[in-house]
Amino acid sequence: MWPWIRKPLQWLNQQQCVLISKVRVQQLHSSSSEFTDTCYNGLYPGHIPTTPIQRALLAVGSGVAALRDPYRHDMVAVLGETTGHLALINLRDRMRNDPEGYTILTERPRIRLSTLDLSKMASLPDGSFGREYLRFLEDNHVTPDSRADVKFVDNEELAYVMQRYREVHDLLHTLLGMPTNMLGEVAVKWFEAAQTGLPMCALGAVLGPLRLNASRLQSLFTSLGPWALQNGRRARCVLSIFYERRWEQNLEDLRQELNIEPPPVILSASNKRST
Repeated sequence: MWPWIRKPLQWLNQQQCVLISKVRVQQLHSSSSEFTDTCYNGLYPGHIPTTPIQRALLAVGSGVAALRDPYRHDMVAVLGETTGHLALINLRDRMRNDPEGYTILTERPRIRLSTLDLSKMASLPDGSFGREYLRFLEDNHVTPDSRADVKFVDNEELAYVMQRYREVHDLLHTLLGMPTNMLGEVAVKWFEAAQTGLPMCALGAVLGPLRLNASRLQSLFTSLGPWALQNGRRARCVLSIFYERRWEQNLEDLRQELNIEPPPVILSASNKRST
């Protein structure tokens, strides 16, 4: 780690620990009886309130850590929560104005292993959205349970919008046909930056290419990048799709419904962390 940033980051880590301790104390005092989600007196279970200064410090510290290691999903998560307020409002409003998106905001579905019927998904025909999503999870050795819960968003509904964004990220990989290697992740970030306006996505889209070699840079700038930006701008709001009710739908039909073109380049799921 760069010497000049080591001490500030250590202090930021200490501040985050203090914040987490504070919310645990609040939870313990929220009721004289056993703690449950229903008696929580904060905005939502796990919420850690922060001051503007604390949010700024968390944003800077998590941003530096995420730059050093884009696979630090915990730091990427904190960066998204502390910088995405305006973008989350816009996404929430787009969901409210879409009948399917409004239903999602009302019912609050979660995409976790506990909510997925993997056996049923495995029995779906090749080419169906559910079967291809399951294949993506298996080929790339990922799980929807790896997505961290939101902590630093100071609005309960916006916190759910951020949570939904995180949980549909792997579904976007499936829709876009992108694996989880660095080139695939950067292409998805370009799409997400154009689609969501989240600063975290824009930062990943700008800095992600720095970790690619020459041949992958050429592929990004000549084909994958323009395709991702164009489709991100024109596609229907990807948070407004009730994916849990679309598993049996043909993947190509779903892409057409969302106005997403198939990828111009087919990438392999091998060498996940290769750059």
